[in-house]
Amino acid sequence: MKKLEAVENARAIMTEGIEWGVFKWLAQKPKVRNIADLATEALNNAEDSVKATWNDDLKRAFNYLATQDDEASNGKKSKTRPPLKDIDPELLAIARGVFEADEERETMRLDAEDTFAESERELSVAMAREGARKALATYDLHEKAIRKAEAAGRKVAGG
Repeated sequence: MKKLEAVENARAIMTEGIEWGVFKWLAQKPKVRNIADLATEALNNAEDSVKATWNDDLKRAFNYLATQDDEASNGKKSKTRPPLKDIDPELLAIARGVFEADEERETMRLDAEDTFAESERELSVAMAREGARKALATYDLHEKAIRKAEAAGRKVAGG
């Protein structure tokens, strides 16, 4: 995966932010939010581009896992989920690795956002710094998930 300018900009700001005081955080908050949103958008676009190159069987296996997860969280049966018997177990295992990496990075992203929101409510520099650290970890996890998706596509195409 190539480096994305928006992510590198966000990394630079978050790294600087770890050292900022309360007034700098207050002054830079809108800029930090905008840069973080641009980085997340760039990573999401890169991820979508990679997954768009997958073959239909891998997409179906991944969709099965995603809709299964949706059903677990909202209690409703999906009308679009493919039957499990139609999915190759090996493809399902490959898709599960990508799905779990996606879940891990999304959990971290939400945690970082919650930490930033809490820091804003409490005007806590320590929490804002922790949010910056979590944002940096989120970028790492998102890039790792994208690399895993790329590897999954190569493995299926080559296999």
